[in-house]
Amino acid sequence: MKKVLICLLVLIILMAIVVISINIYVKRSTKKQIKSEEECTDLSDIDCIIVLGAAVWGDKPSPMLEDRLLEGIALYNKGVSKKIIMSGDHGTKGYDEVNTMKEYAIEKGVPSEDIFMDHAGFATYDSIYRAKEVFEAKKVIIVTQEYHLYRALHIANSLGLEAYGVGSDPQKYAGQTFREIREILARNKDFVKCIFKPKPTYLGDAITLSGNGDSTNDKGNTLNKDSNDPNENDIEEHNQTNEN
Repeated sequence: MKKVLICLLVLIILMAIVVISINIYVKRSTKKQIKSEEECTDLSDIDCIIVLGAAVWGDKPSPMLEDRLLEGIALYNKGVSKKIIMSGDHGTKGYDEVNTMKEYAIEKGVPSEDIFMDHAGFATYDSIYRAKEVFEAKKVIIVTQEYHLYRALHIANSLGLEAYGVGSDPQKYAGQTFREIREILARNKDFVKCIFKPKPTYLGDAITLSGNGDSTNDKGNTLNKDSNDPNENDIEEHNQTNEN
């Protein structure tokens, strides 16, 4: 019995070392890719700004999501890129991050045609994978809170994107300690995922960023009920999530 407990303890220690080591690697390997808003103005040929989704409260963005949106809009207004991808969860009719995100940006003065919606950004991995394979982006700026940026940038690097990140952390958020702990495990999960590079939940036809962002709308005159593209229809089968 004593030997079993010792072996179990050694196994736990080894697992903890692996988890901590991967977490450190992901952060250190992407740290230099995190830029300030001002530094991003020196970058050229940015295909798009990717704003990663988070919880919405009714038809309003949560504080975390609102800060991401404000940062993405600020980068757009500084001319860092002419296009924005709003990537988030629109897996049910009753929960819609991306239309909330787009409507918020339009209210702040961003032209609708410059805003693309990725309705199938159910996870950070899906959002980055689809930015490359569906929206055909090659050079991007990712906007989210800094604790989340390391993982998003690691995914982008693994998938062959040239990516930079801008943190949107103007305030402290309730429950942040829990998020930081959870993120350690999420970095490990996506580290392994990036080794095997599985396809995301949904792909779909290519959508060129040189076109009109309203092609991804699913409300009003642009709604295409007959399309199988997840960018234009609610994806009923997928469970709702609250953060990308």
